[in-house]
Amino acid sequence: MTALPRGATPGPPADDDQDAPASATTSATAEGGGVSGEDAAPNPRGGAEDTPAAAEGTAPGTPEDGTPAGADADEGPESADADGGPESADADEGPEDASSGDDAATPGPAGGAEAGATPEGGGAEGGGAEGGGAGGVSGAEAELVAQRELRARIEQRKAEKGGPIEAGTKLSGTAADLLAAVRAVESGASSGTALFGSPAPAPRQAAQTPVPAARPAAGAEVVRPARVAPPETVAAVRVVLAEGGAPEALAARVADLLGDTAADVLREDPWQLLSVPGVRPEQADGFARALLGAECGPGDERRTVALIGWVLQRAALQGHTALDAADVRTALAEHAVPAPEEAVRHAIAEGAVLVFHDGPEDSEDEAGEEEPAGARDTEPLPVLLGLDRYALAEESLADGLARLARSGPDARWREAAPTDLIRAVAEHGLVAHTGGEAARAEAVALAGAGRGIGLRTAVAAYTENGRRRLGPDAGAVTVAGLLAGTDGPGRDEDGALALDLLVVLDAPQLDVETAAMLVESLPDGCRLVLSGDPGVLWSAGAGRVFADVLAAGACPQVASRTPDPGPVGELVSGIGIGELNQVEAPGKEVVIVPVRDAGEAVHRTVQLVADSVPRALGVPAEQTQVITVGHGGAAGTRALNAALKQRLNPGPGRFGGFDPGDRVAYAPAPGRTVPGAVLSADADGLHLDCEGERVVVPKDRVGTAVRHGWAMTAHQAVGMRWPAAVVVLPGDAAGALDRAWVYTAFSRGERHLSVVHGVDQALPRAVAETLPRPRTTRLRALLESLLATPEE
Repeated sequence: MTALPRGATPGPPADDDQDAPASATTSATAEGGGVSGEDAAPNPRGGAEDTPAAAEGTAPGTPEDGTPAGADADEGPESADADGGPESADADEGPEDASSGDDAATPGPAGGAEAGATPEGGGAEGGGAEGGGAGGVSGAEAELVAQRELRARIEQRKAEKGGPIEAGTKLSGTAADLLAAVRAVESGASSGTALFGSPAPAPRQAAQTPVPAARPAAGAEVVRPARVAPPETVAAVRVVLAEGGAPEALAARVADLLGDTAADVLREDPWQLLSVPGVRPEQADGFARALLGAECGPGDERRTVALIGWVLQRAALQGHTALDAADVRTALAEHAVPAPEEAVRHAIAEGAVLVFHDGPEDSEDEAGEEEPAGARDTEPLPVLLGLDRYALAEESLADGLARLARSGPDARWREAAPTDLIRAVAEHGLVAHTGGEAARAEAVALAGAGRGIGLRTAVAAYTENGRRRLGPDAGAVTVAGLLAGTDGPGRDEDGALALDLLVVLDAPQLDVETAAMLVESLPDGCRLVLSGDPGVLWSAGAGRVFADVLAAGACPQVASRTPDPGPVGELVSGIGIGELNQVEAPGKEVVIVPVRDAGEAVHRTVQLVADSVPRALGVPAEQTQVITVGHGGAAGTRALNAALKQRLNPGPGRFGGFDPGDRVAYAPAPGRTVPGAVLSADADGLHLDCEGERVVVPKDRVGTAVRHGWAMTAHQAVGMRWPAAVVVLPGDAAGALDRAWVYTAFSRGERHLSVVHGVDQALPRAVAETLPRPRTTRLRALLESLLATPEE
């Protein structure tokens, strides 16, 4: 394996020379003027002179505090690159930074208040509720209404057609009863008061059951929570929080999640506080002790049920849709639950979680003989626990994909000029298309061919950035806009999308909830093409839909033969197969900048963005995106954004830490990041320009929904590309790297890639040896079971 490409790197201006560390500087100047050679390529084999020093500050993350793993604050998968989560997502932060910035004002371990929200509060849960336009009904509110109507129409259509294909047939006993009860709730046949909502379990008294939040589609701009509690409910909750020593700032969120009886629910079951994102078990324990005194203990059933829901929700932030029951018991033991097995049994009986046995059916073997005694004892079937929210989404998605996959040939496609992709779509209702950036043109051409023969077609990209890159002639929409009804063909009388072909780009970014909503919206006979690059990071939300569809062999797979062009494309293609190759970059398309520590990494990054890249390559600073491993640490997004703001747009941060002209990353919903710029602020909130759309973020959401955006994590940047990208790899990031992270980060630059390199040989090792950590999902097994069963 060879090292990263060598070559002169755009250097800093002359007046910065005296600040450059001598060991990183040469006296050579590139011919042609304007590009200095001071940032020479690092020793490809990591000689002693290039070994990075220990990074300043804390490491981007640890397995305990990682994005989904430690999901307490703004670490949601979208912000978790260093988290040590399954996919090494962006969760660099510790619990104090955690998922979605929601530990803004969480109770302390003893029930006291922690620090308030900061402007860097990340991709926020609450951000989705308010991110509307400047006036009238916000886009998020309109989307919520549209999704409610869509659900009703879909359920009516399913009922008229006799219901979906049956799934989950491997369940038995309590599991089967629970699944039947959940389906009864979804269909309206049961009130659901006996079931617990997700992600938090409901209280034990049916009369006080909270109103569960609507199931969101992560990645689509769906409002969560789905309701806003009345002021009197919030006031009552505030009183209870004060009694328990918890921050009163949590009152609105608790009331929204637990419903009109939230105060009574919280007083009866203080551990319901764990349903608020960002609250940790030790904090909820302190709150419970303050309210209940000697009545509560570590084995309290209310505590164990809430803890199990919390463990499973944290797992979902890591991308898992279910967890092995043994892992759940281990987690309970770590939180001092005295009888973890009994606690799990109780939670299942109470309906707080669903249980699944995914594996081969009990049957005779292929030779017609029974299994040898003890065979199952040595390799027991996995017993999985999951929240109904994700279980229902996977069941629905599997049913819908199986329905599409069973669609027969469509003779209308015979009129189109044959290509591999067109031939596959002509014969099958579900097709997977794989390839890099250049392969997107093939999927767009397929949609054009469909329009040419009179079919109703749509191309949906995951982000607005991705849609815009296709150009105006593609007529593309975003997945969020398509689901909300603001873009695309609209709905027919049955509530289905009026389409004969839907091409979804960036398919690896689909989580199970978004994908389920999308597939449920497609009419019978519609063709669905899932197109994307399997090498990039998986979805921010739970699941790995595209990977599971490919692994299950649920449909034909058409691999693009069109490589991404140029040195950047060549480099990234090698990374995809585990090779960090040296590439020729005569136009300085790929350069590296060696650094010894995190402080030097920040200094070099600012030089590149503010001076070197614009001067040498003609790419202005506003078109250059910095990508780093996580939010925390001495070279995380916070440190880099502070340095870049000081250089590019200095100001006092008078609007909640922001000034007009600041680049920002706005999170309208969990897992959804939209780049933008600050326009102004007033009594209504912070006014942003998000890729041409005017957005107003209310003042109370700014701290959790908006970050500075000169620097992002790879999970925030996936699905988007810029003319130039600067990838920062400080020494403390080495443990967070894997092949998918490097592949994603290095492929964000269209014309230019600079690598601020301080991880020595950890980079080639990560590319060659470190694969993304697996996610526990059920979609593959469900698809294999459904498609193996002949259609009746």
